[in-house]
Amino acid sequence: MQPKLIIHGGAGSSLKSKGGIQAVRQDLHGIVQDVYDRLAAGASATEAVILGCQLLEDNPRFNAGTGSVLQSDGQIRMSASLMDGAAQRFSGVINVARVQHPIDLAAYLQQEQDHVLSDYGSAELARLLGCPVYDPATDLRLQEWLEERSGNFTREMAGVVAEGEPIASEAGRGTIGVVALDQEGRLAAGTSTGGKGFERMGRVSDSAMPAGNYANPQAGISCTGIGEDIIDECLAAKIVIRVTDGLSLAQAFERSLTEAQQNQRDLGAIGLDRTGAIAWGKTSEILLAAYHTGARIDDTLEWVNQGLVGTA
Repeated sequence: MQPKLIIHGGAGSSLKSKGGIQAVRQDLHGIVQDVYDRLAAGASATEAVILGCQLLEDNPRFNAGTGSVLQSDGQIRMSASLMDGAAQRFSGVINVARVQHPIDLAAYLQQEQDHVLSDYGSAELARLLGCPVYDPATDLRLQEWLEERSGNFTREMAGVVAEGEPIASEAGRGTIGVVALDQEGRLAAGTSTGGKGFERMGRVSDSAMPAGNYANPQAGISCTGIGEDIIDECLAAKIVIRVTDGLSLAQAFERSLTEAQQNQRDLGAIGLDRTGAIAWGKTSEILLAAYHTGARIDDTLEWVNQGLVGTA
């Protein structure tokens, strides 16, 4: 099987400049190449997804891991999940703090009896595994929070992506995700986020739910956007189930994104199926995604006014 790969760094409003687009493109393409090289060398889909999420979590441009946004109380709480499509096994952590790679905790839980842990359990797991205490905050995100606090938190969320200066006027929906198909035809999906920013303490995103991250032997999906909208649509699981029931990946995306648009949702998704088909969709203005077809790398950064769904 020819390996395939698609990743995303969030969805939302337009990047502020052409320079922003080029910077995001360079970061996404570099990560796609690094992860695809591992897939081509024989890595499993699950291994590729973990690596891709780690690389995206380490990039302060994206709202996951280092560079995560701050909640209303000034703290960073992150969530992540991993789904092994071949085993059809989901695992995740919710509102974990002071770790570098939330996806690593989700990956560890793949082999445990308890697959999803909340904040206290995630913190205990991090201690059990000996994860070094890590501060994922960046000066840019802290400045963004301080500016918003001075205005008594009038914005509903933080910026989707850090372009080098705070994005004071633009809404964003920041999450990262990876979906991979390996040489054995196995699928996996992973999603990680710092949340929407400025949210109420204890808020849970879609990223550690099957609504936002789901895979089985037929298809794998990672979502981004407004978490509550994704949960209400149960988007990732819905698309995968429709593929399992006989729709093509493109048809499943089209039907599901049309429903989401009719319901006035604000979201995006990326996916692969077992045949190697690649698809993405969005109701938001932009989707920060890049993919490897096996022959080339491309992205969706300037994919606008072309319908709800794209394929490669």
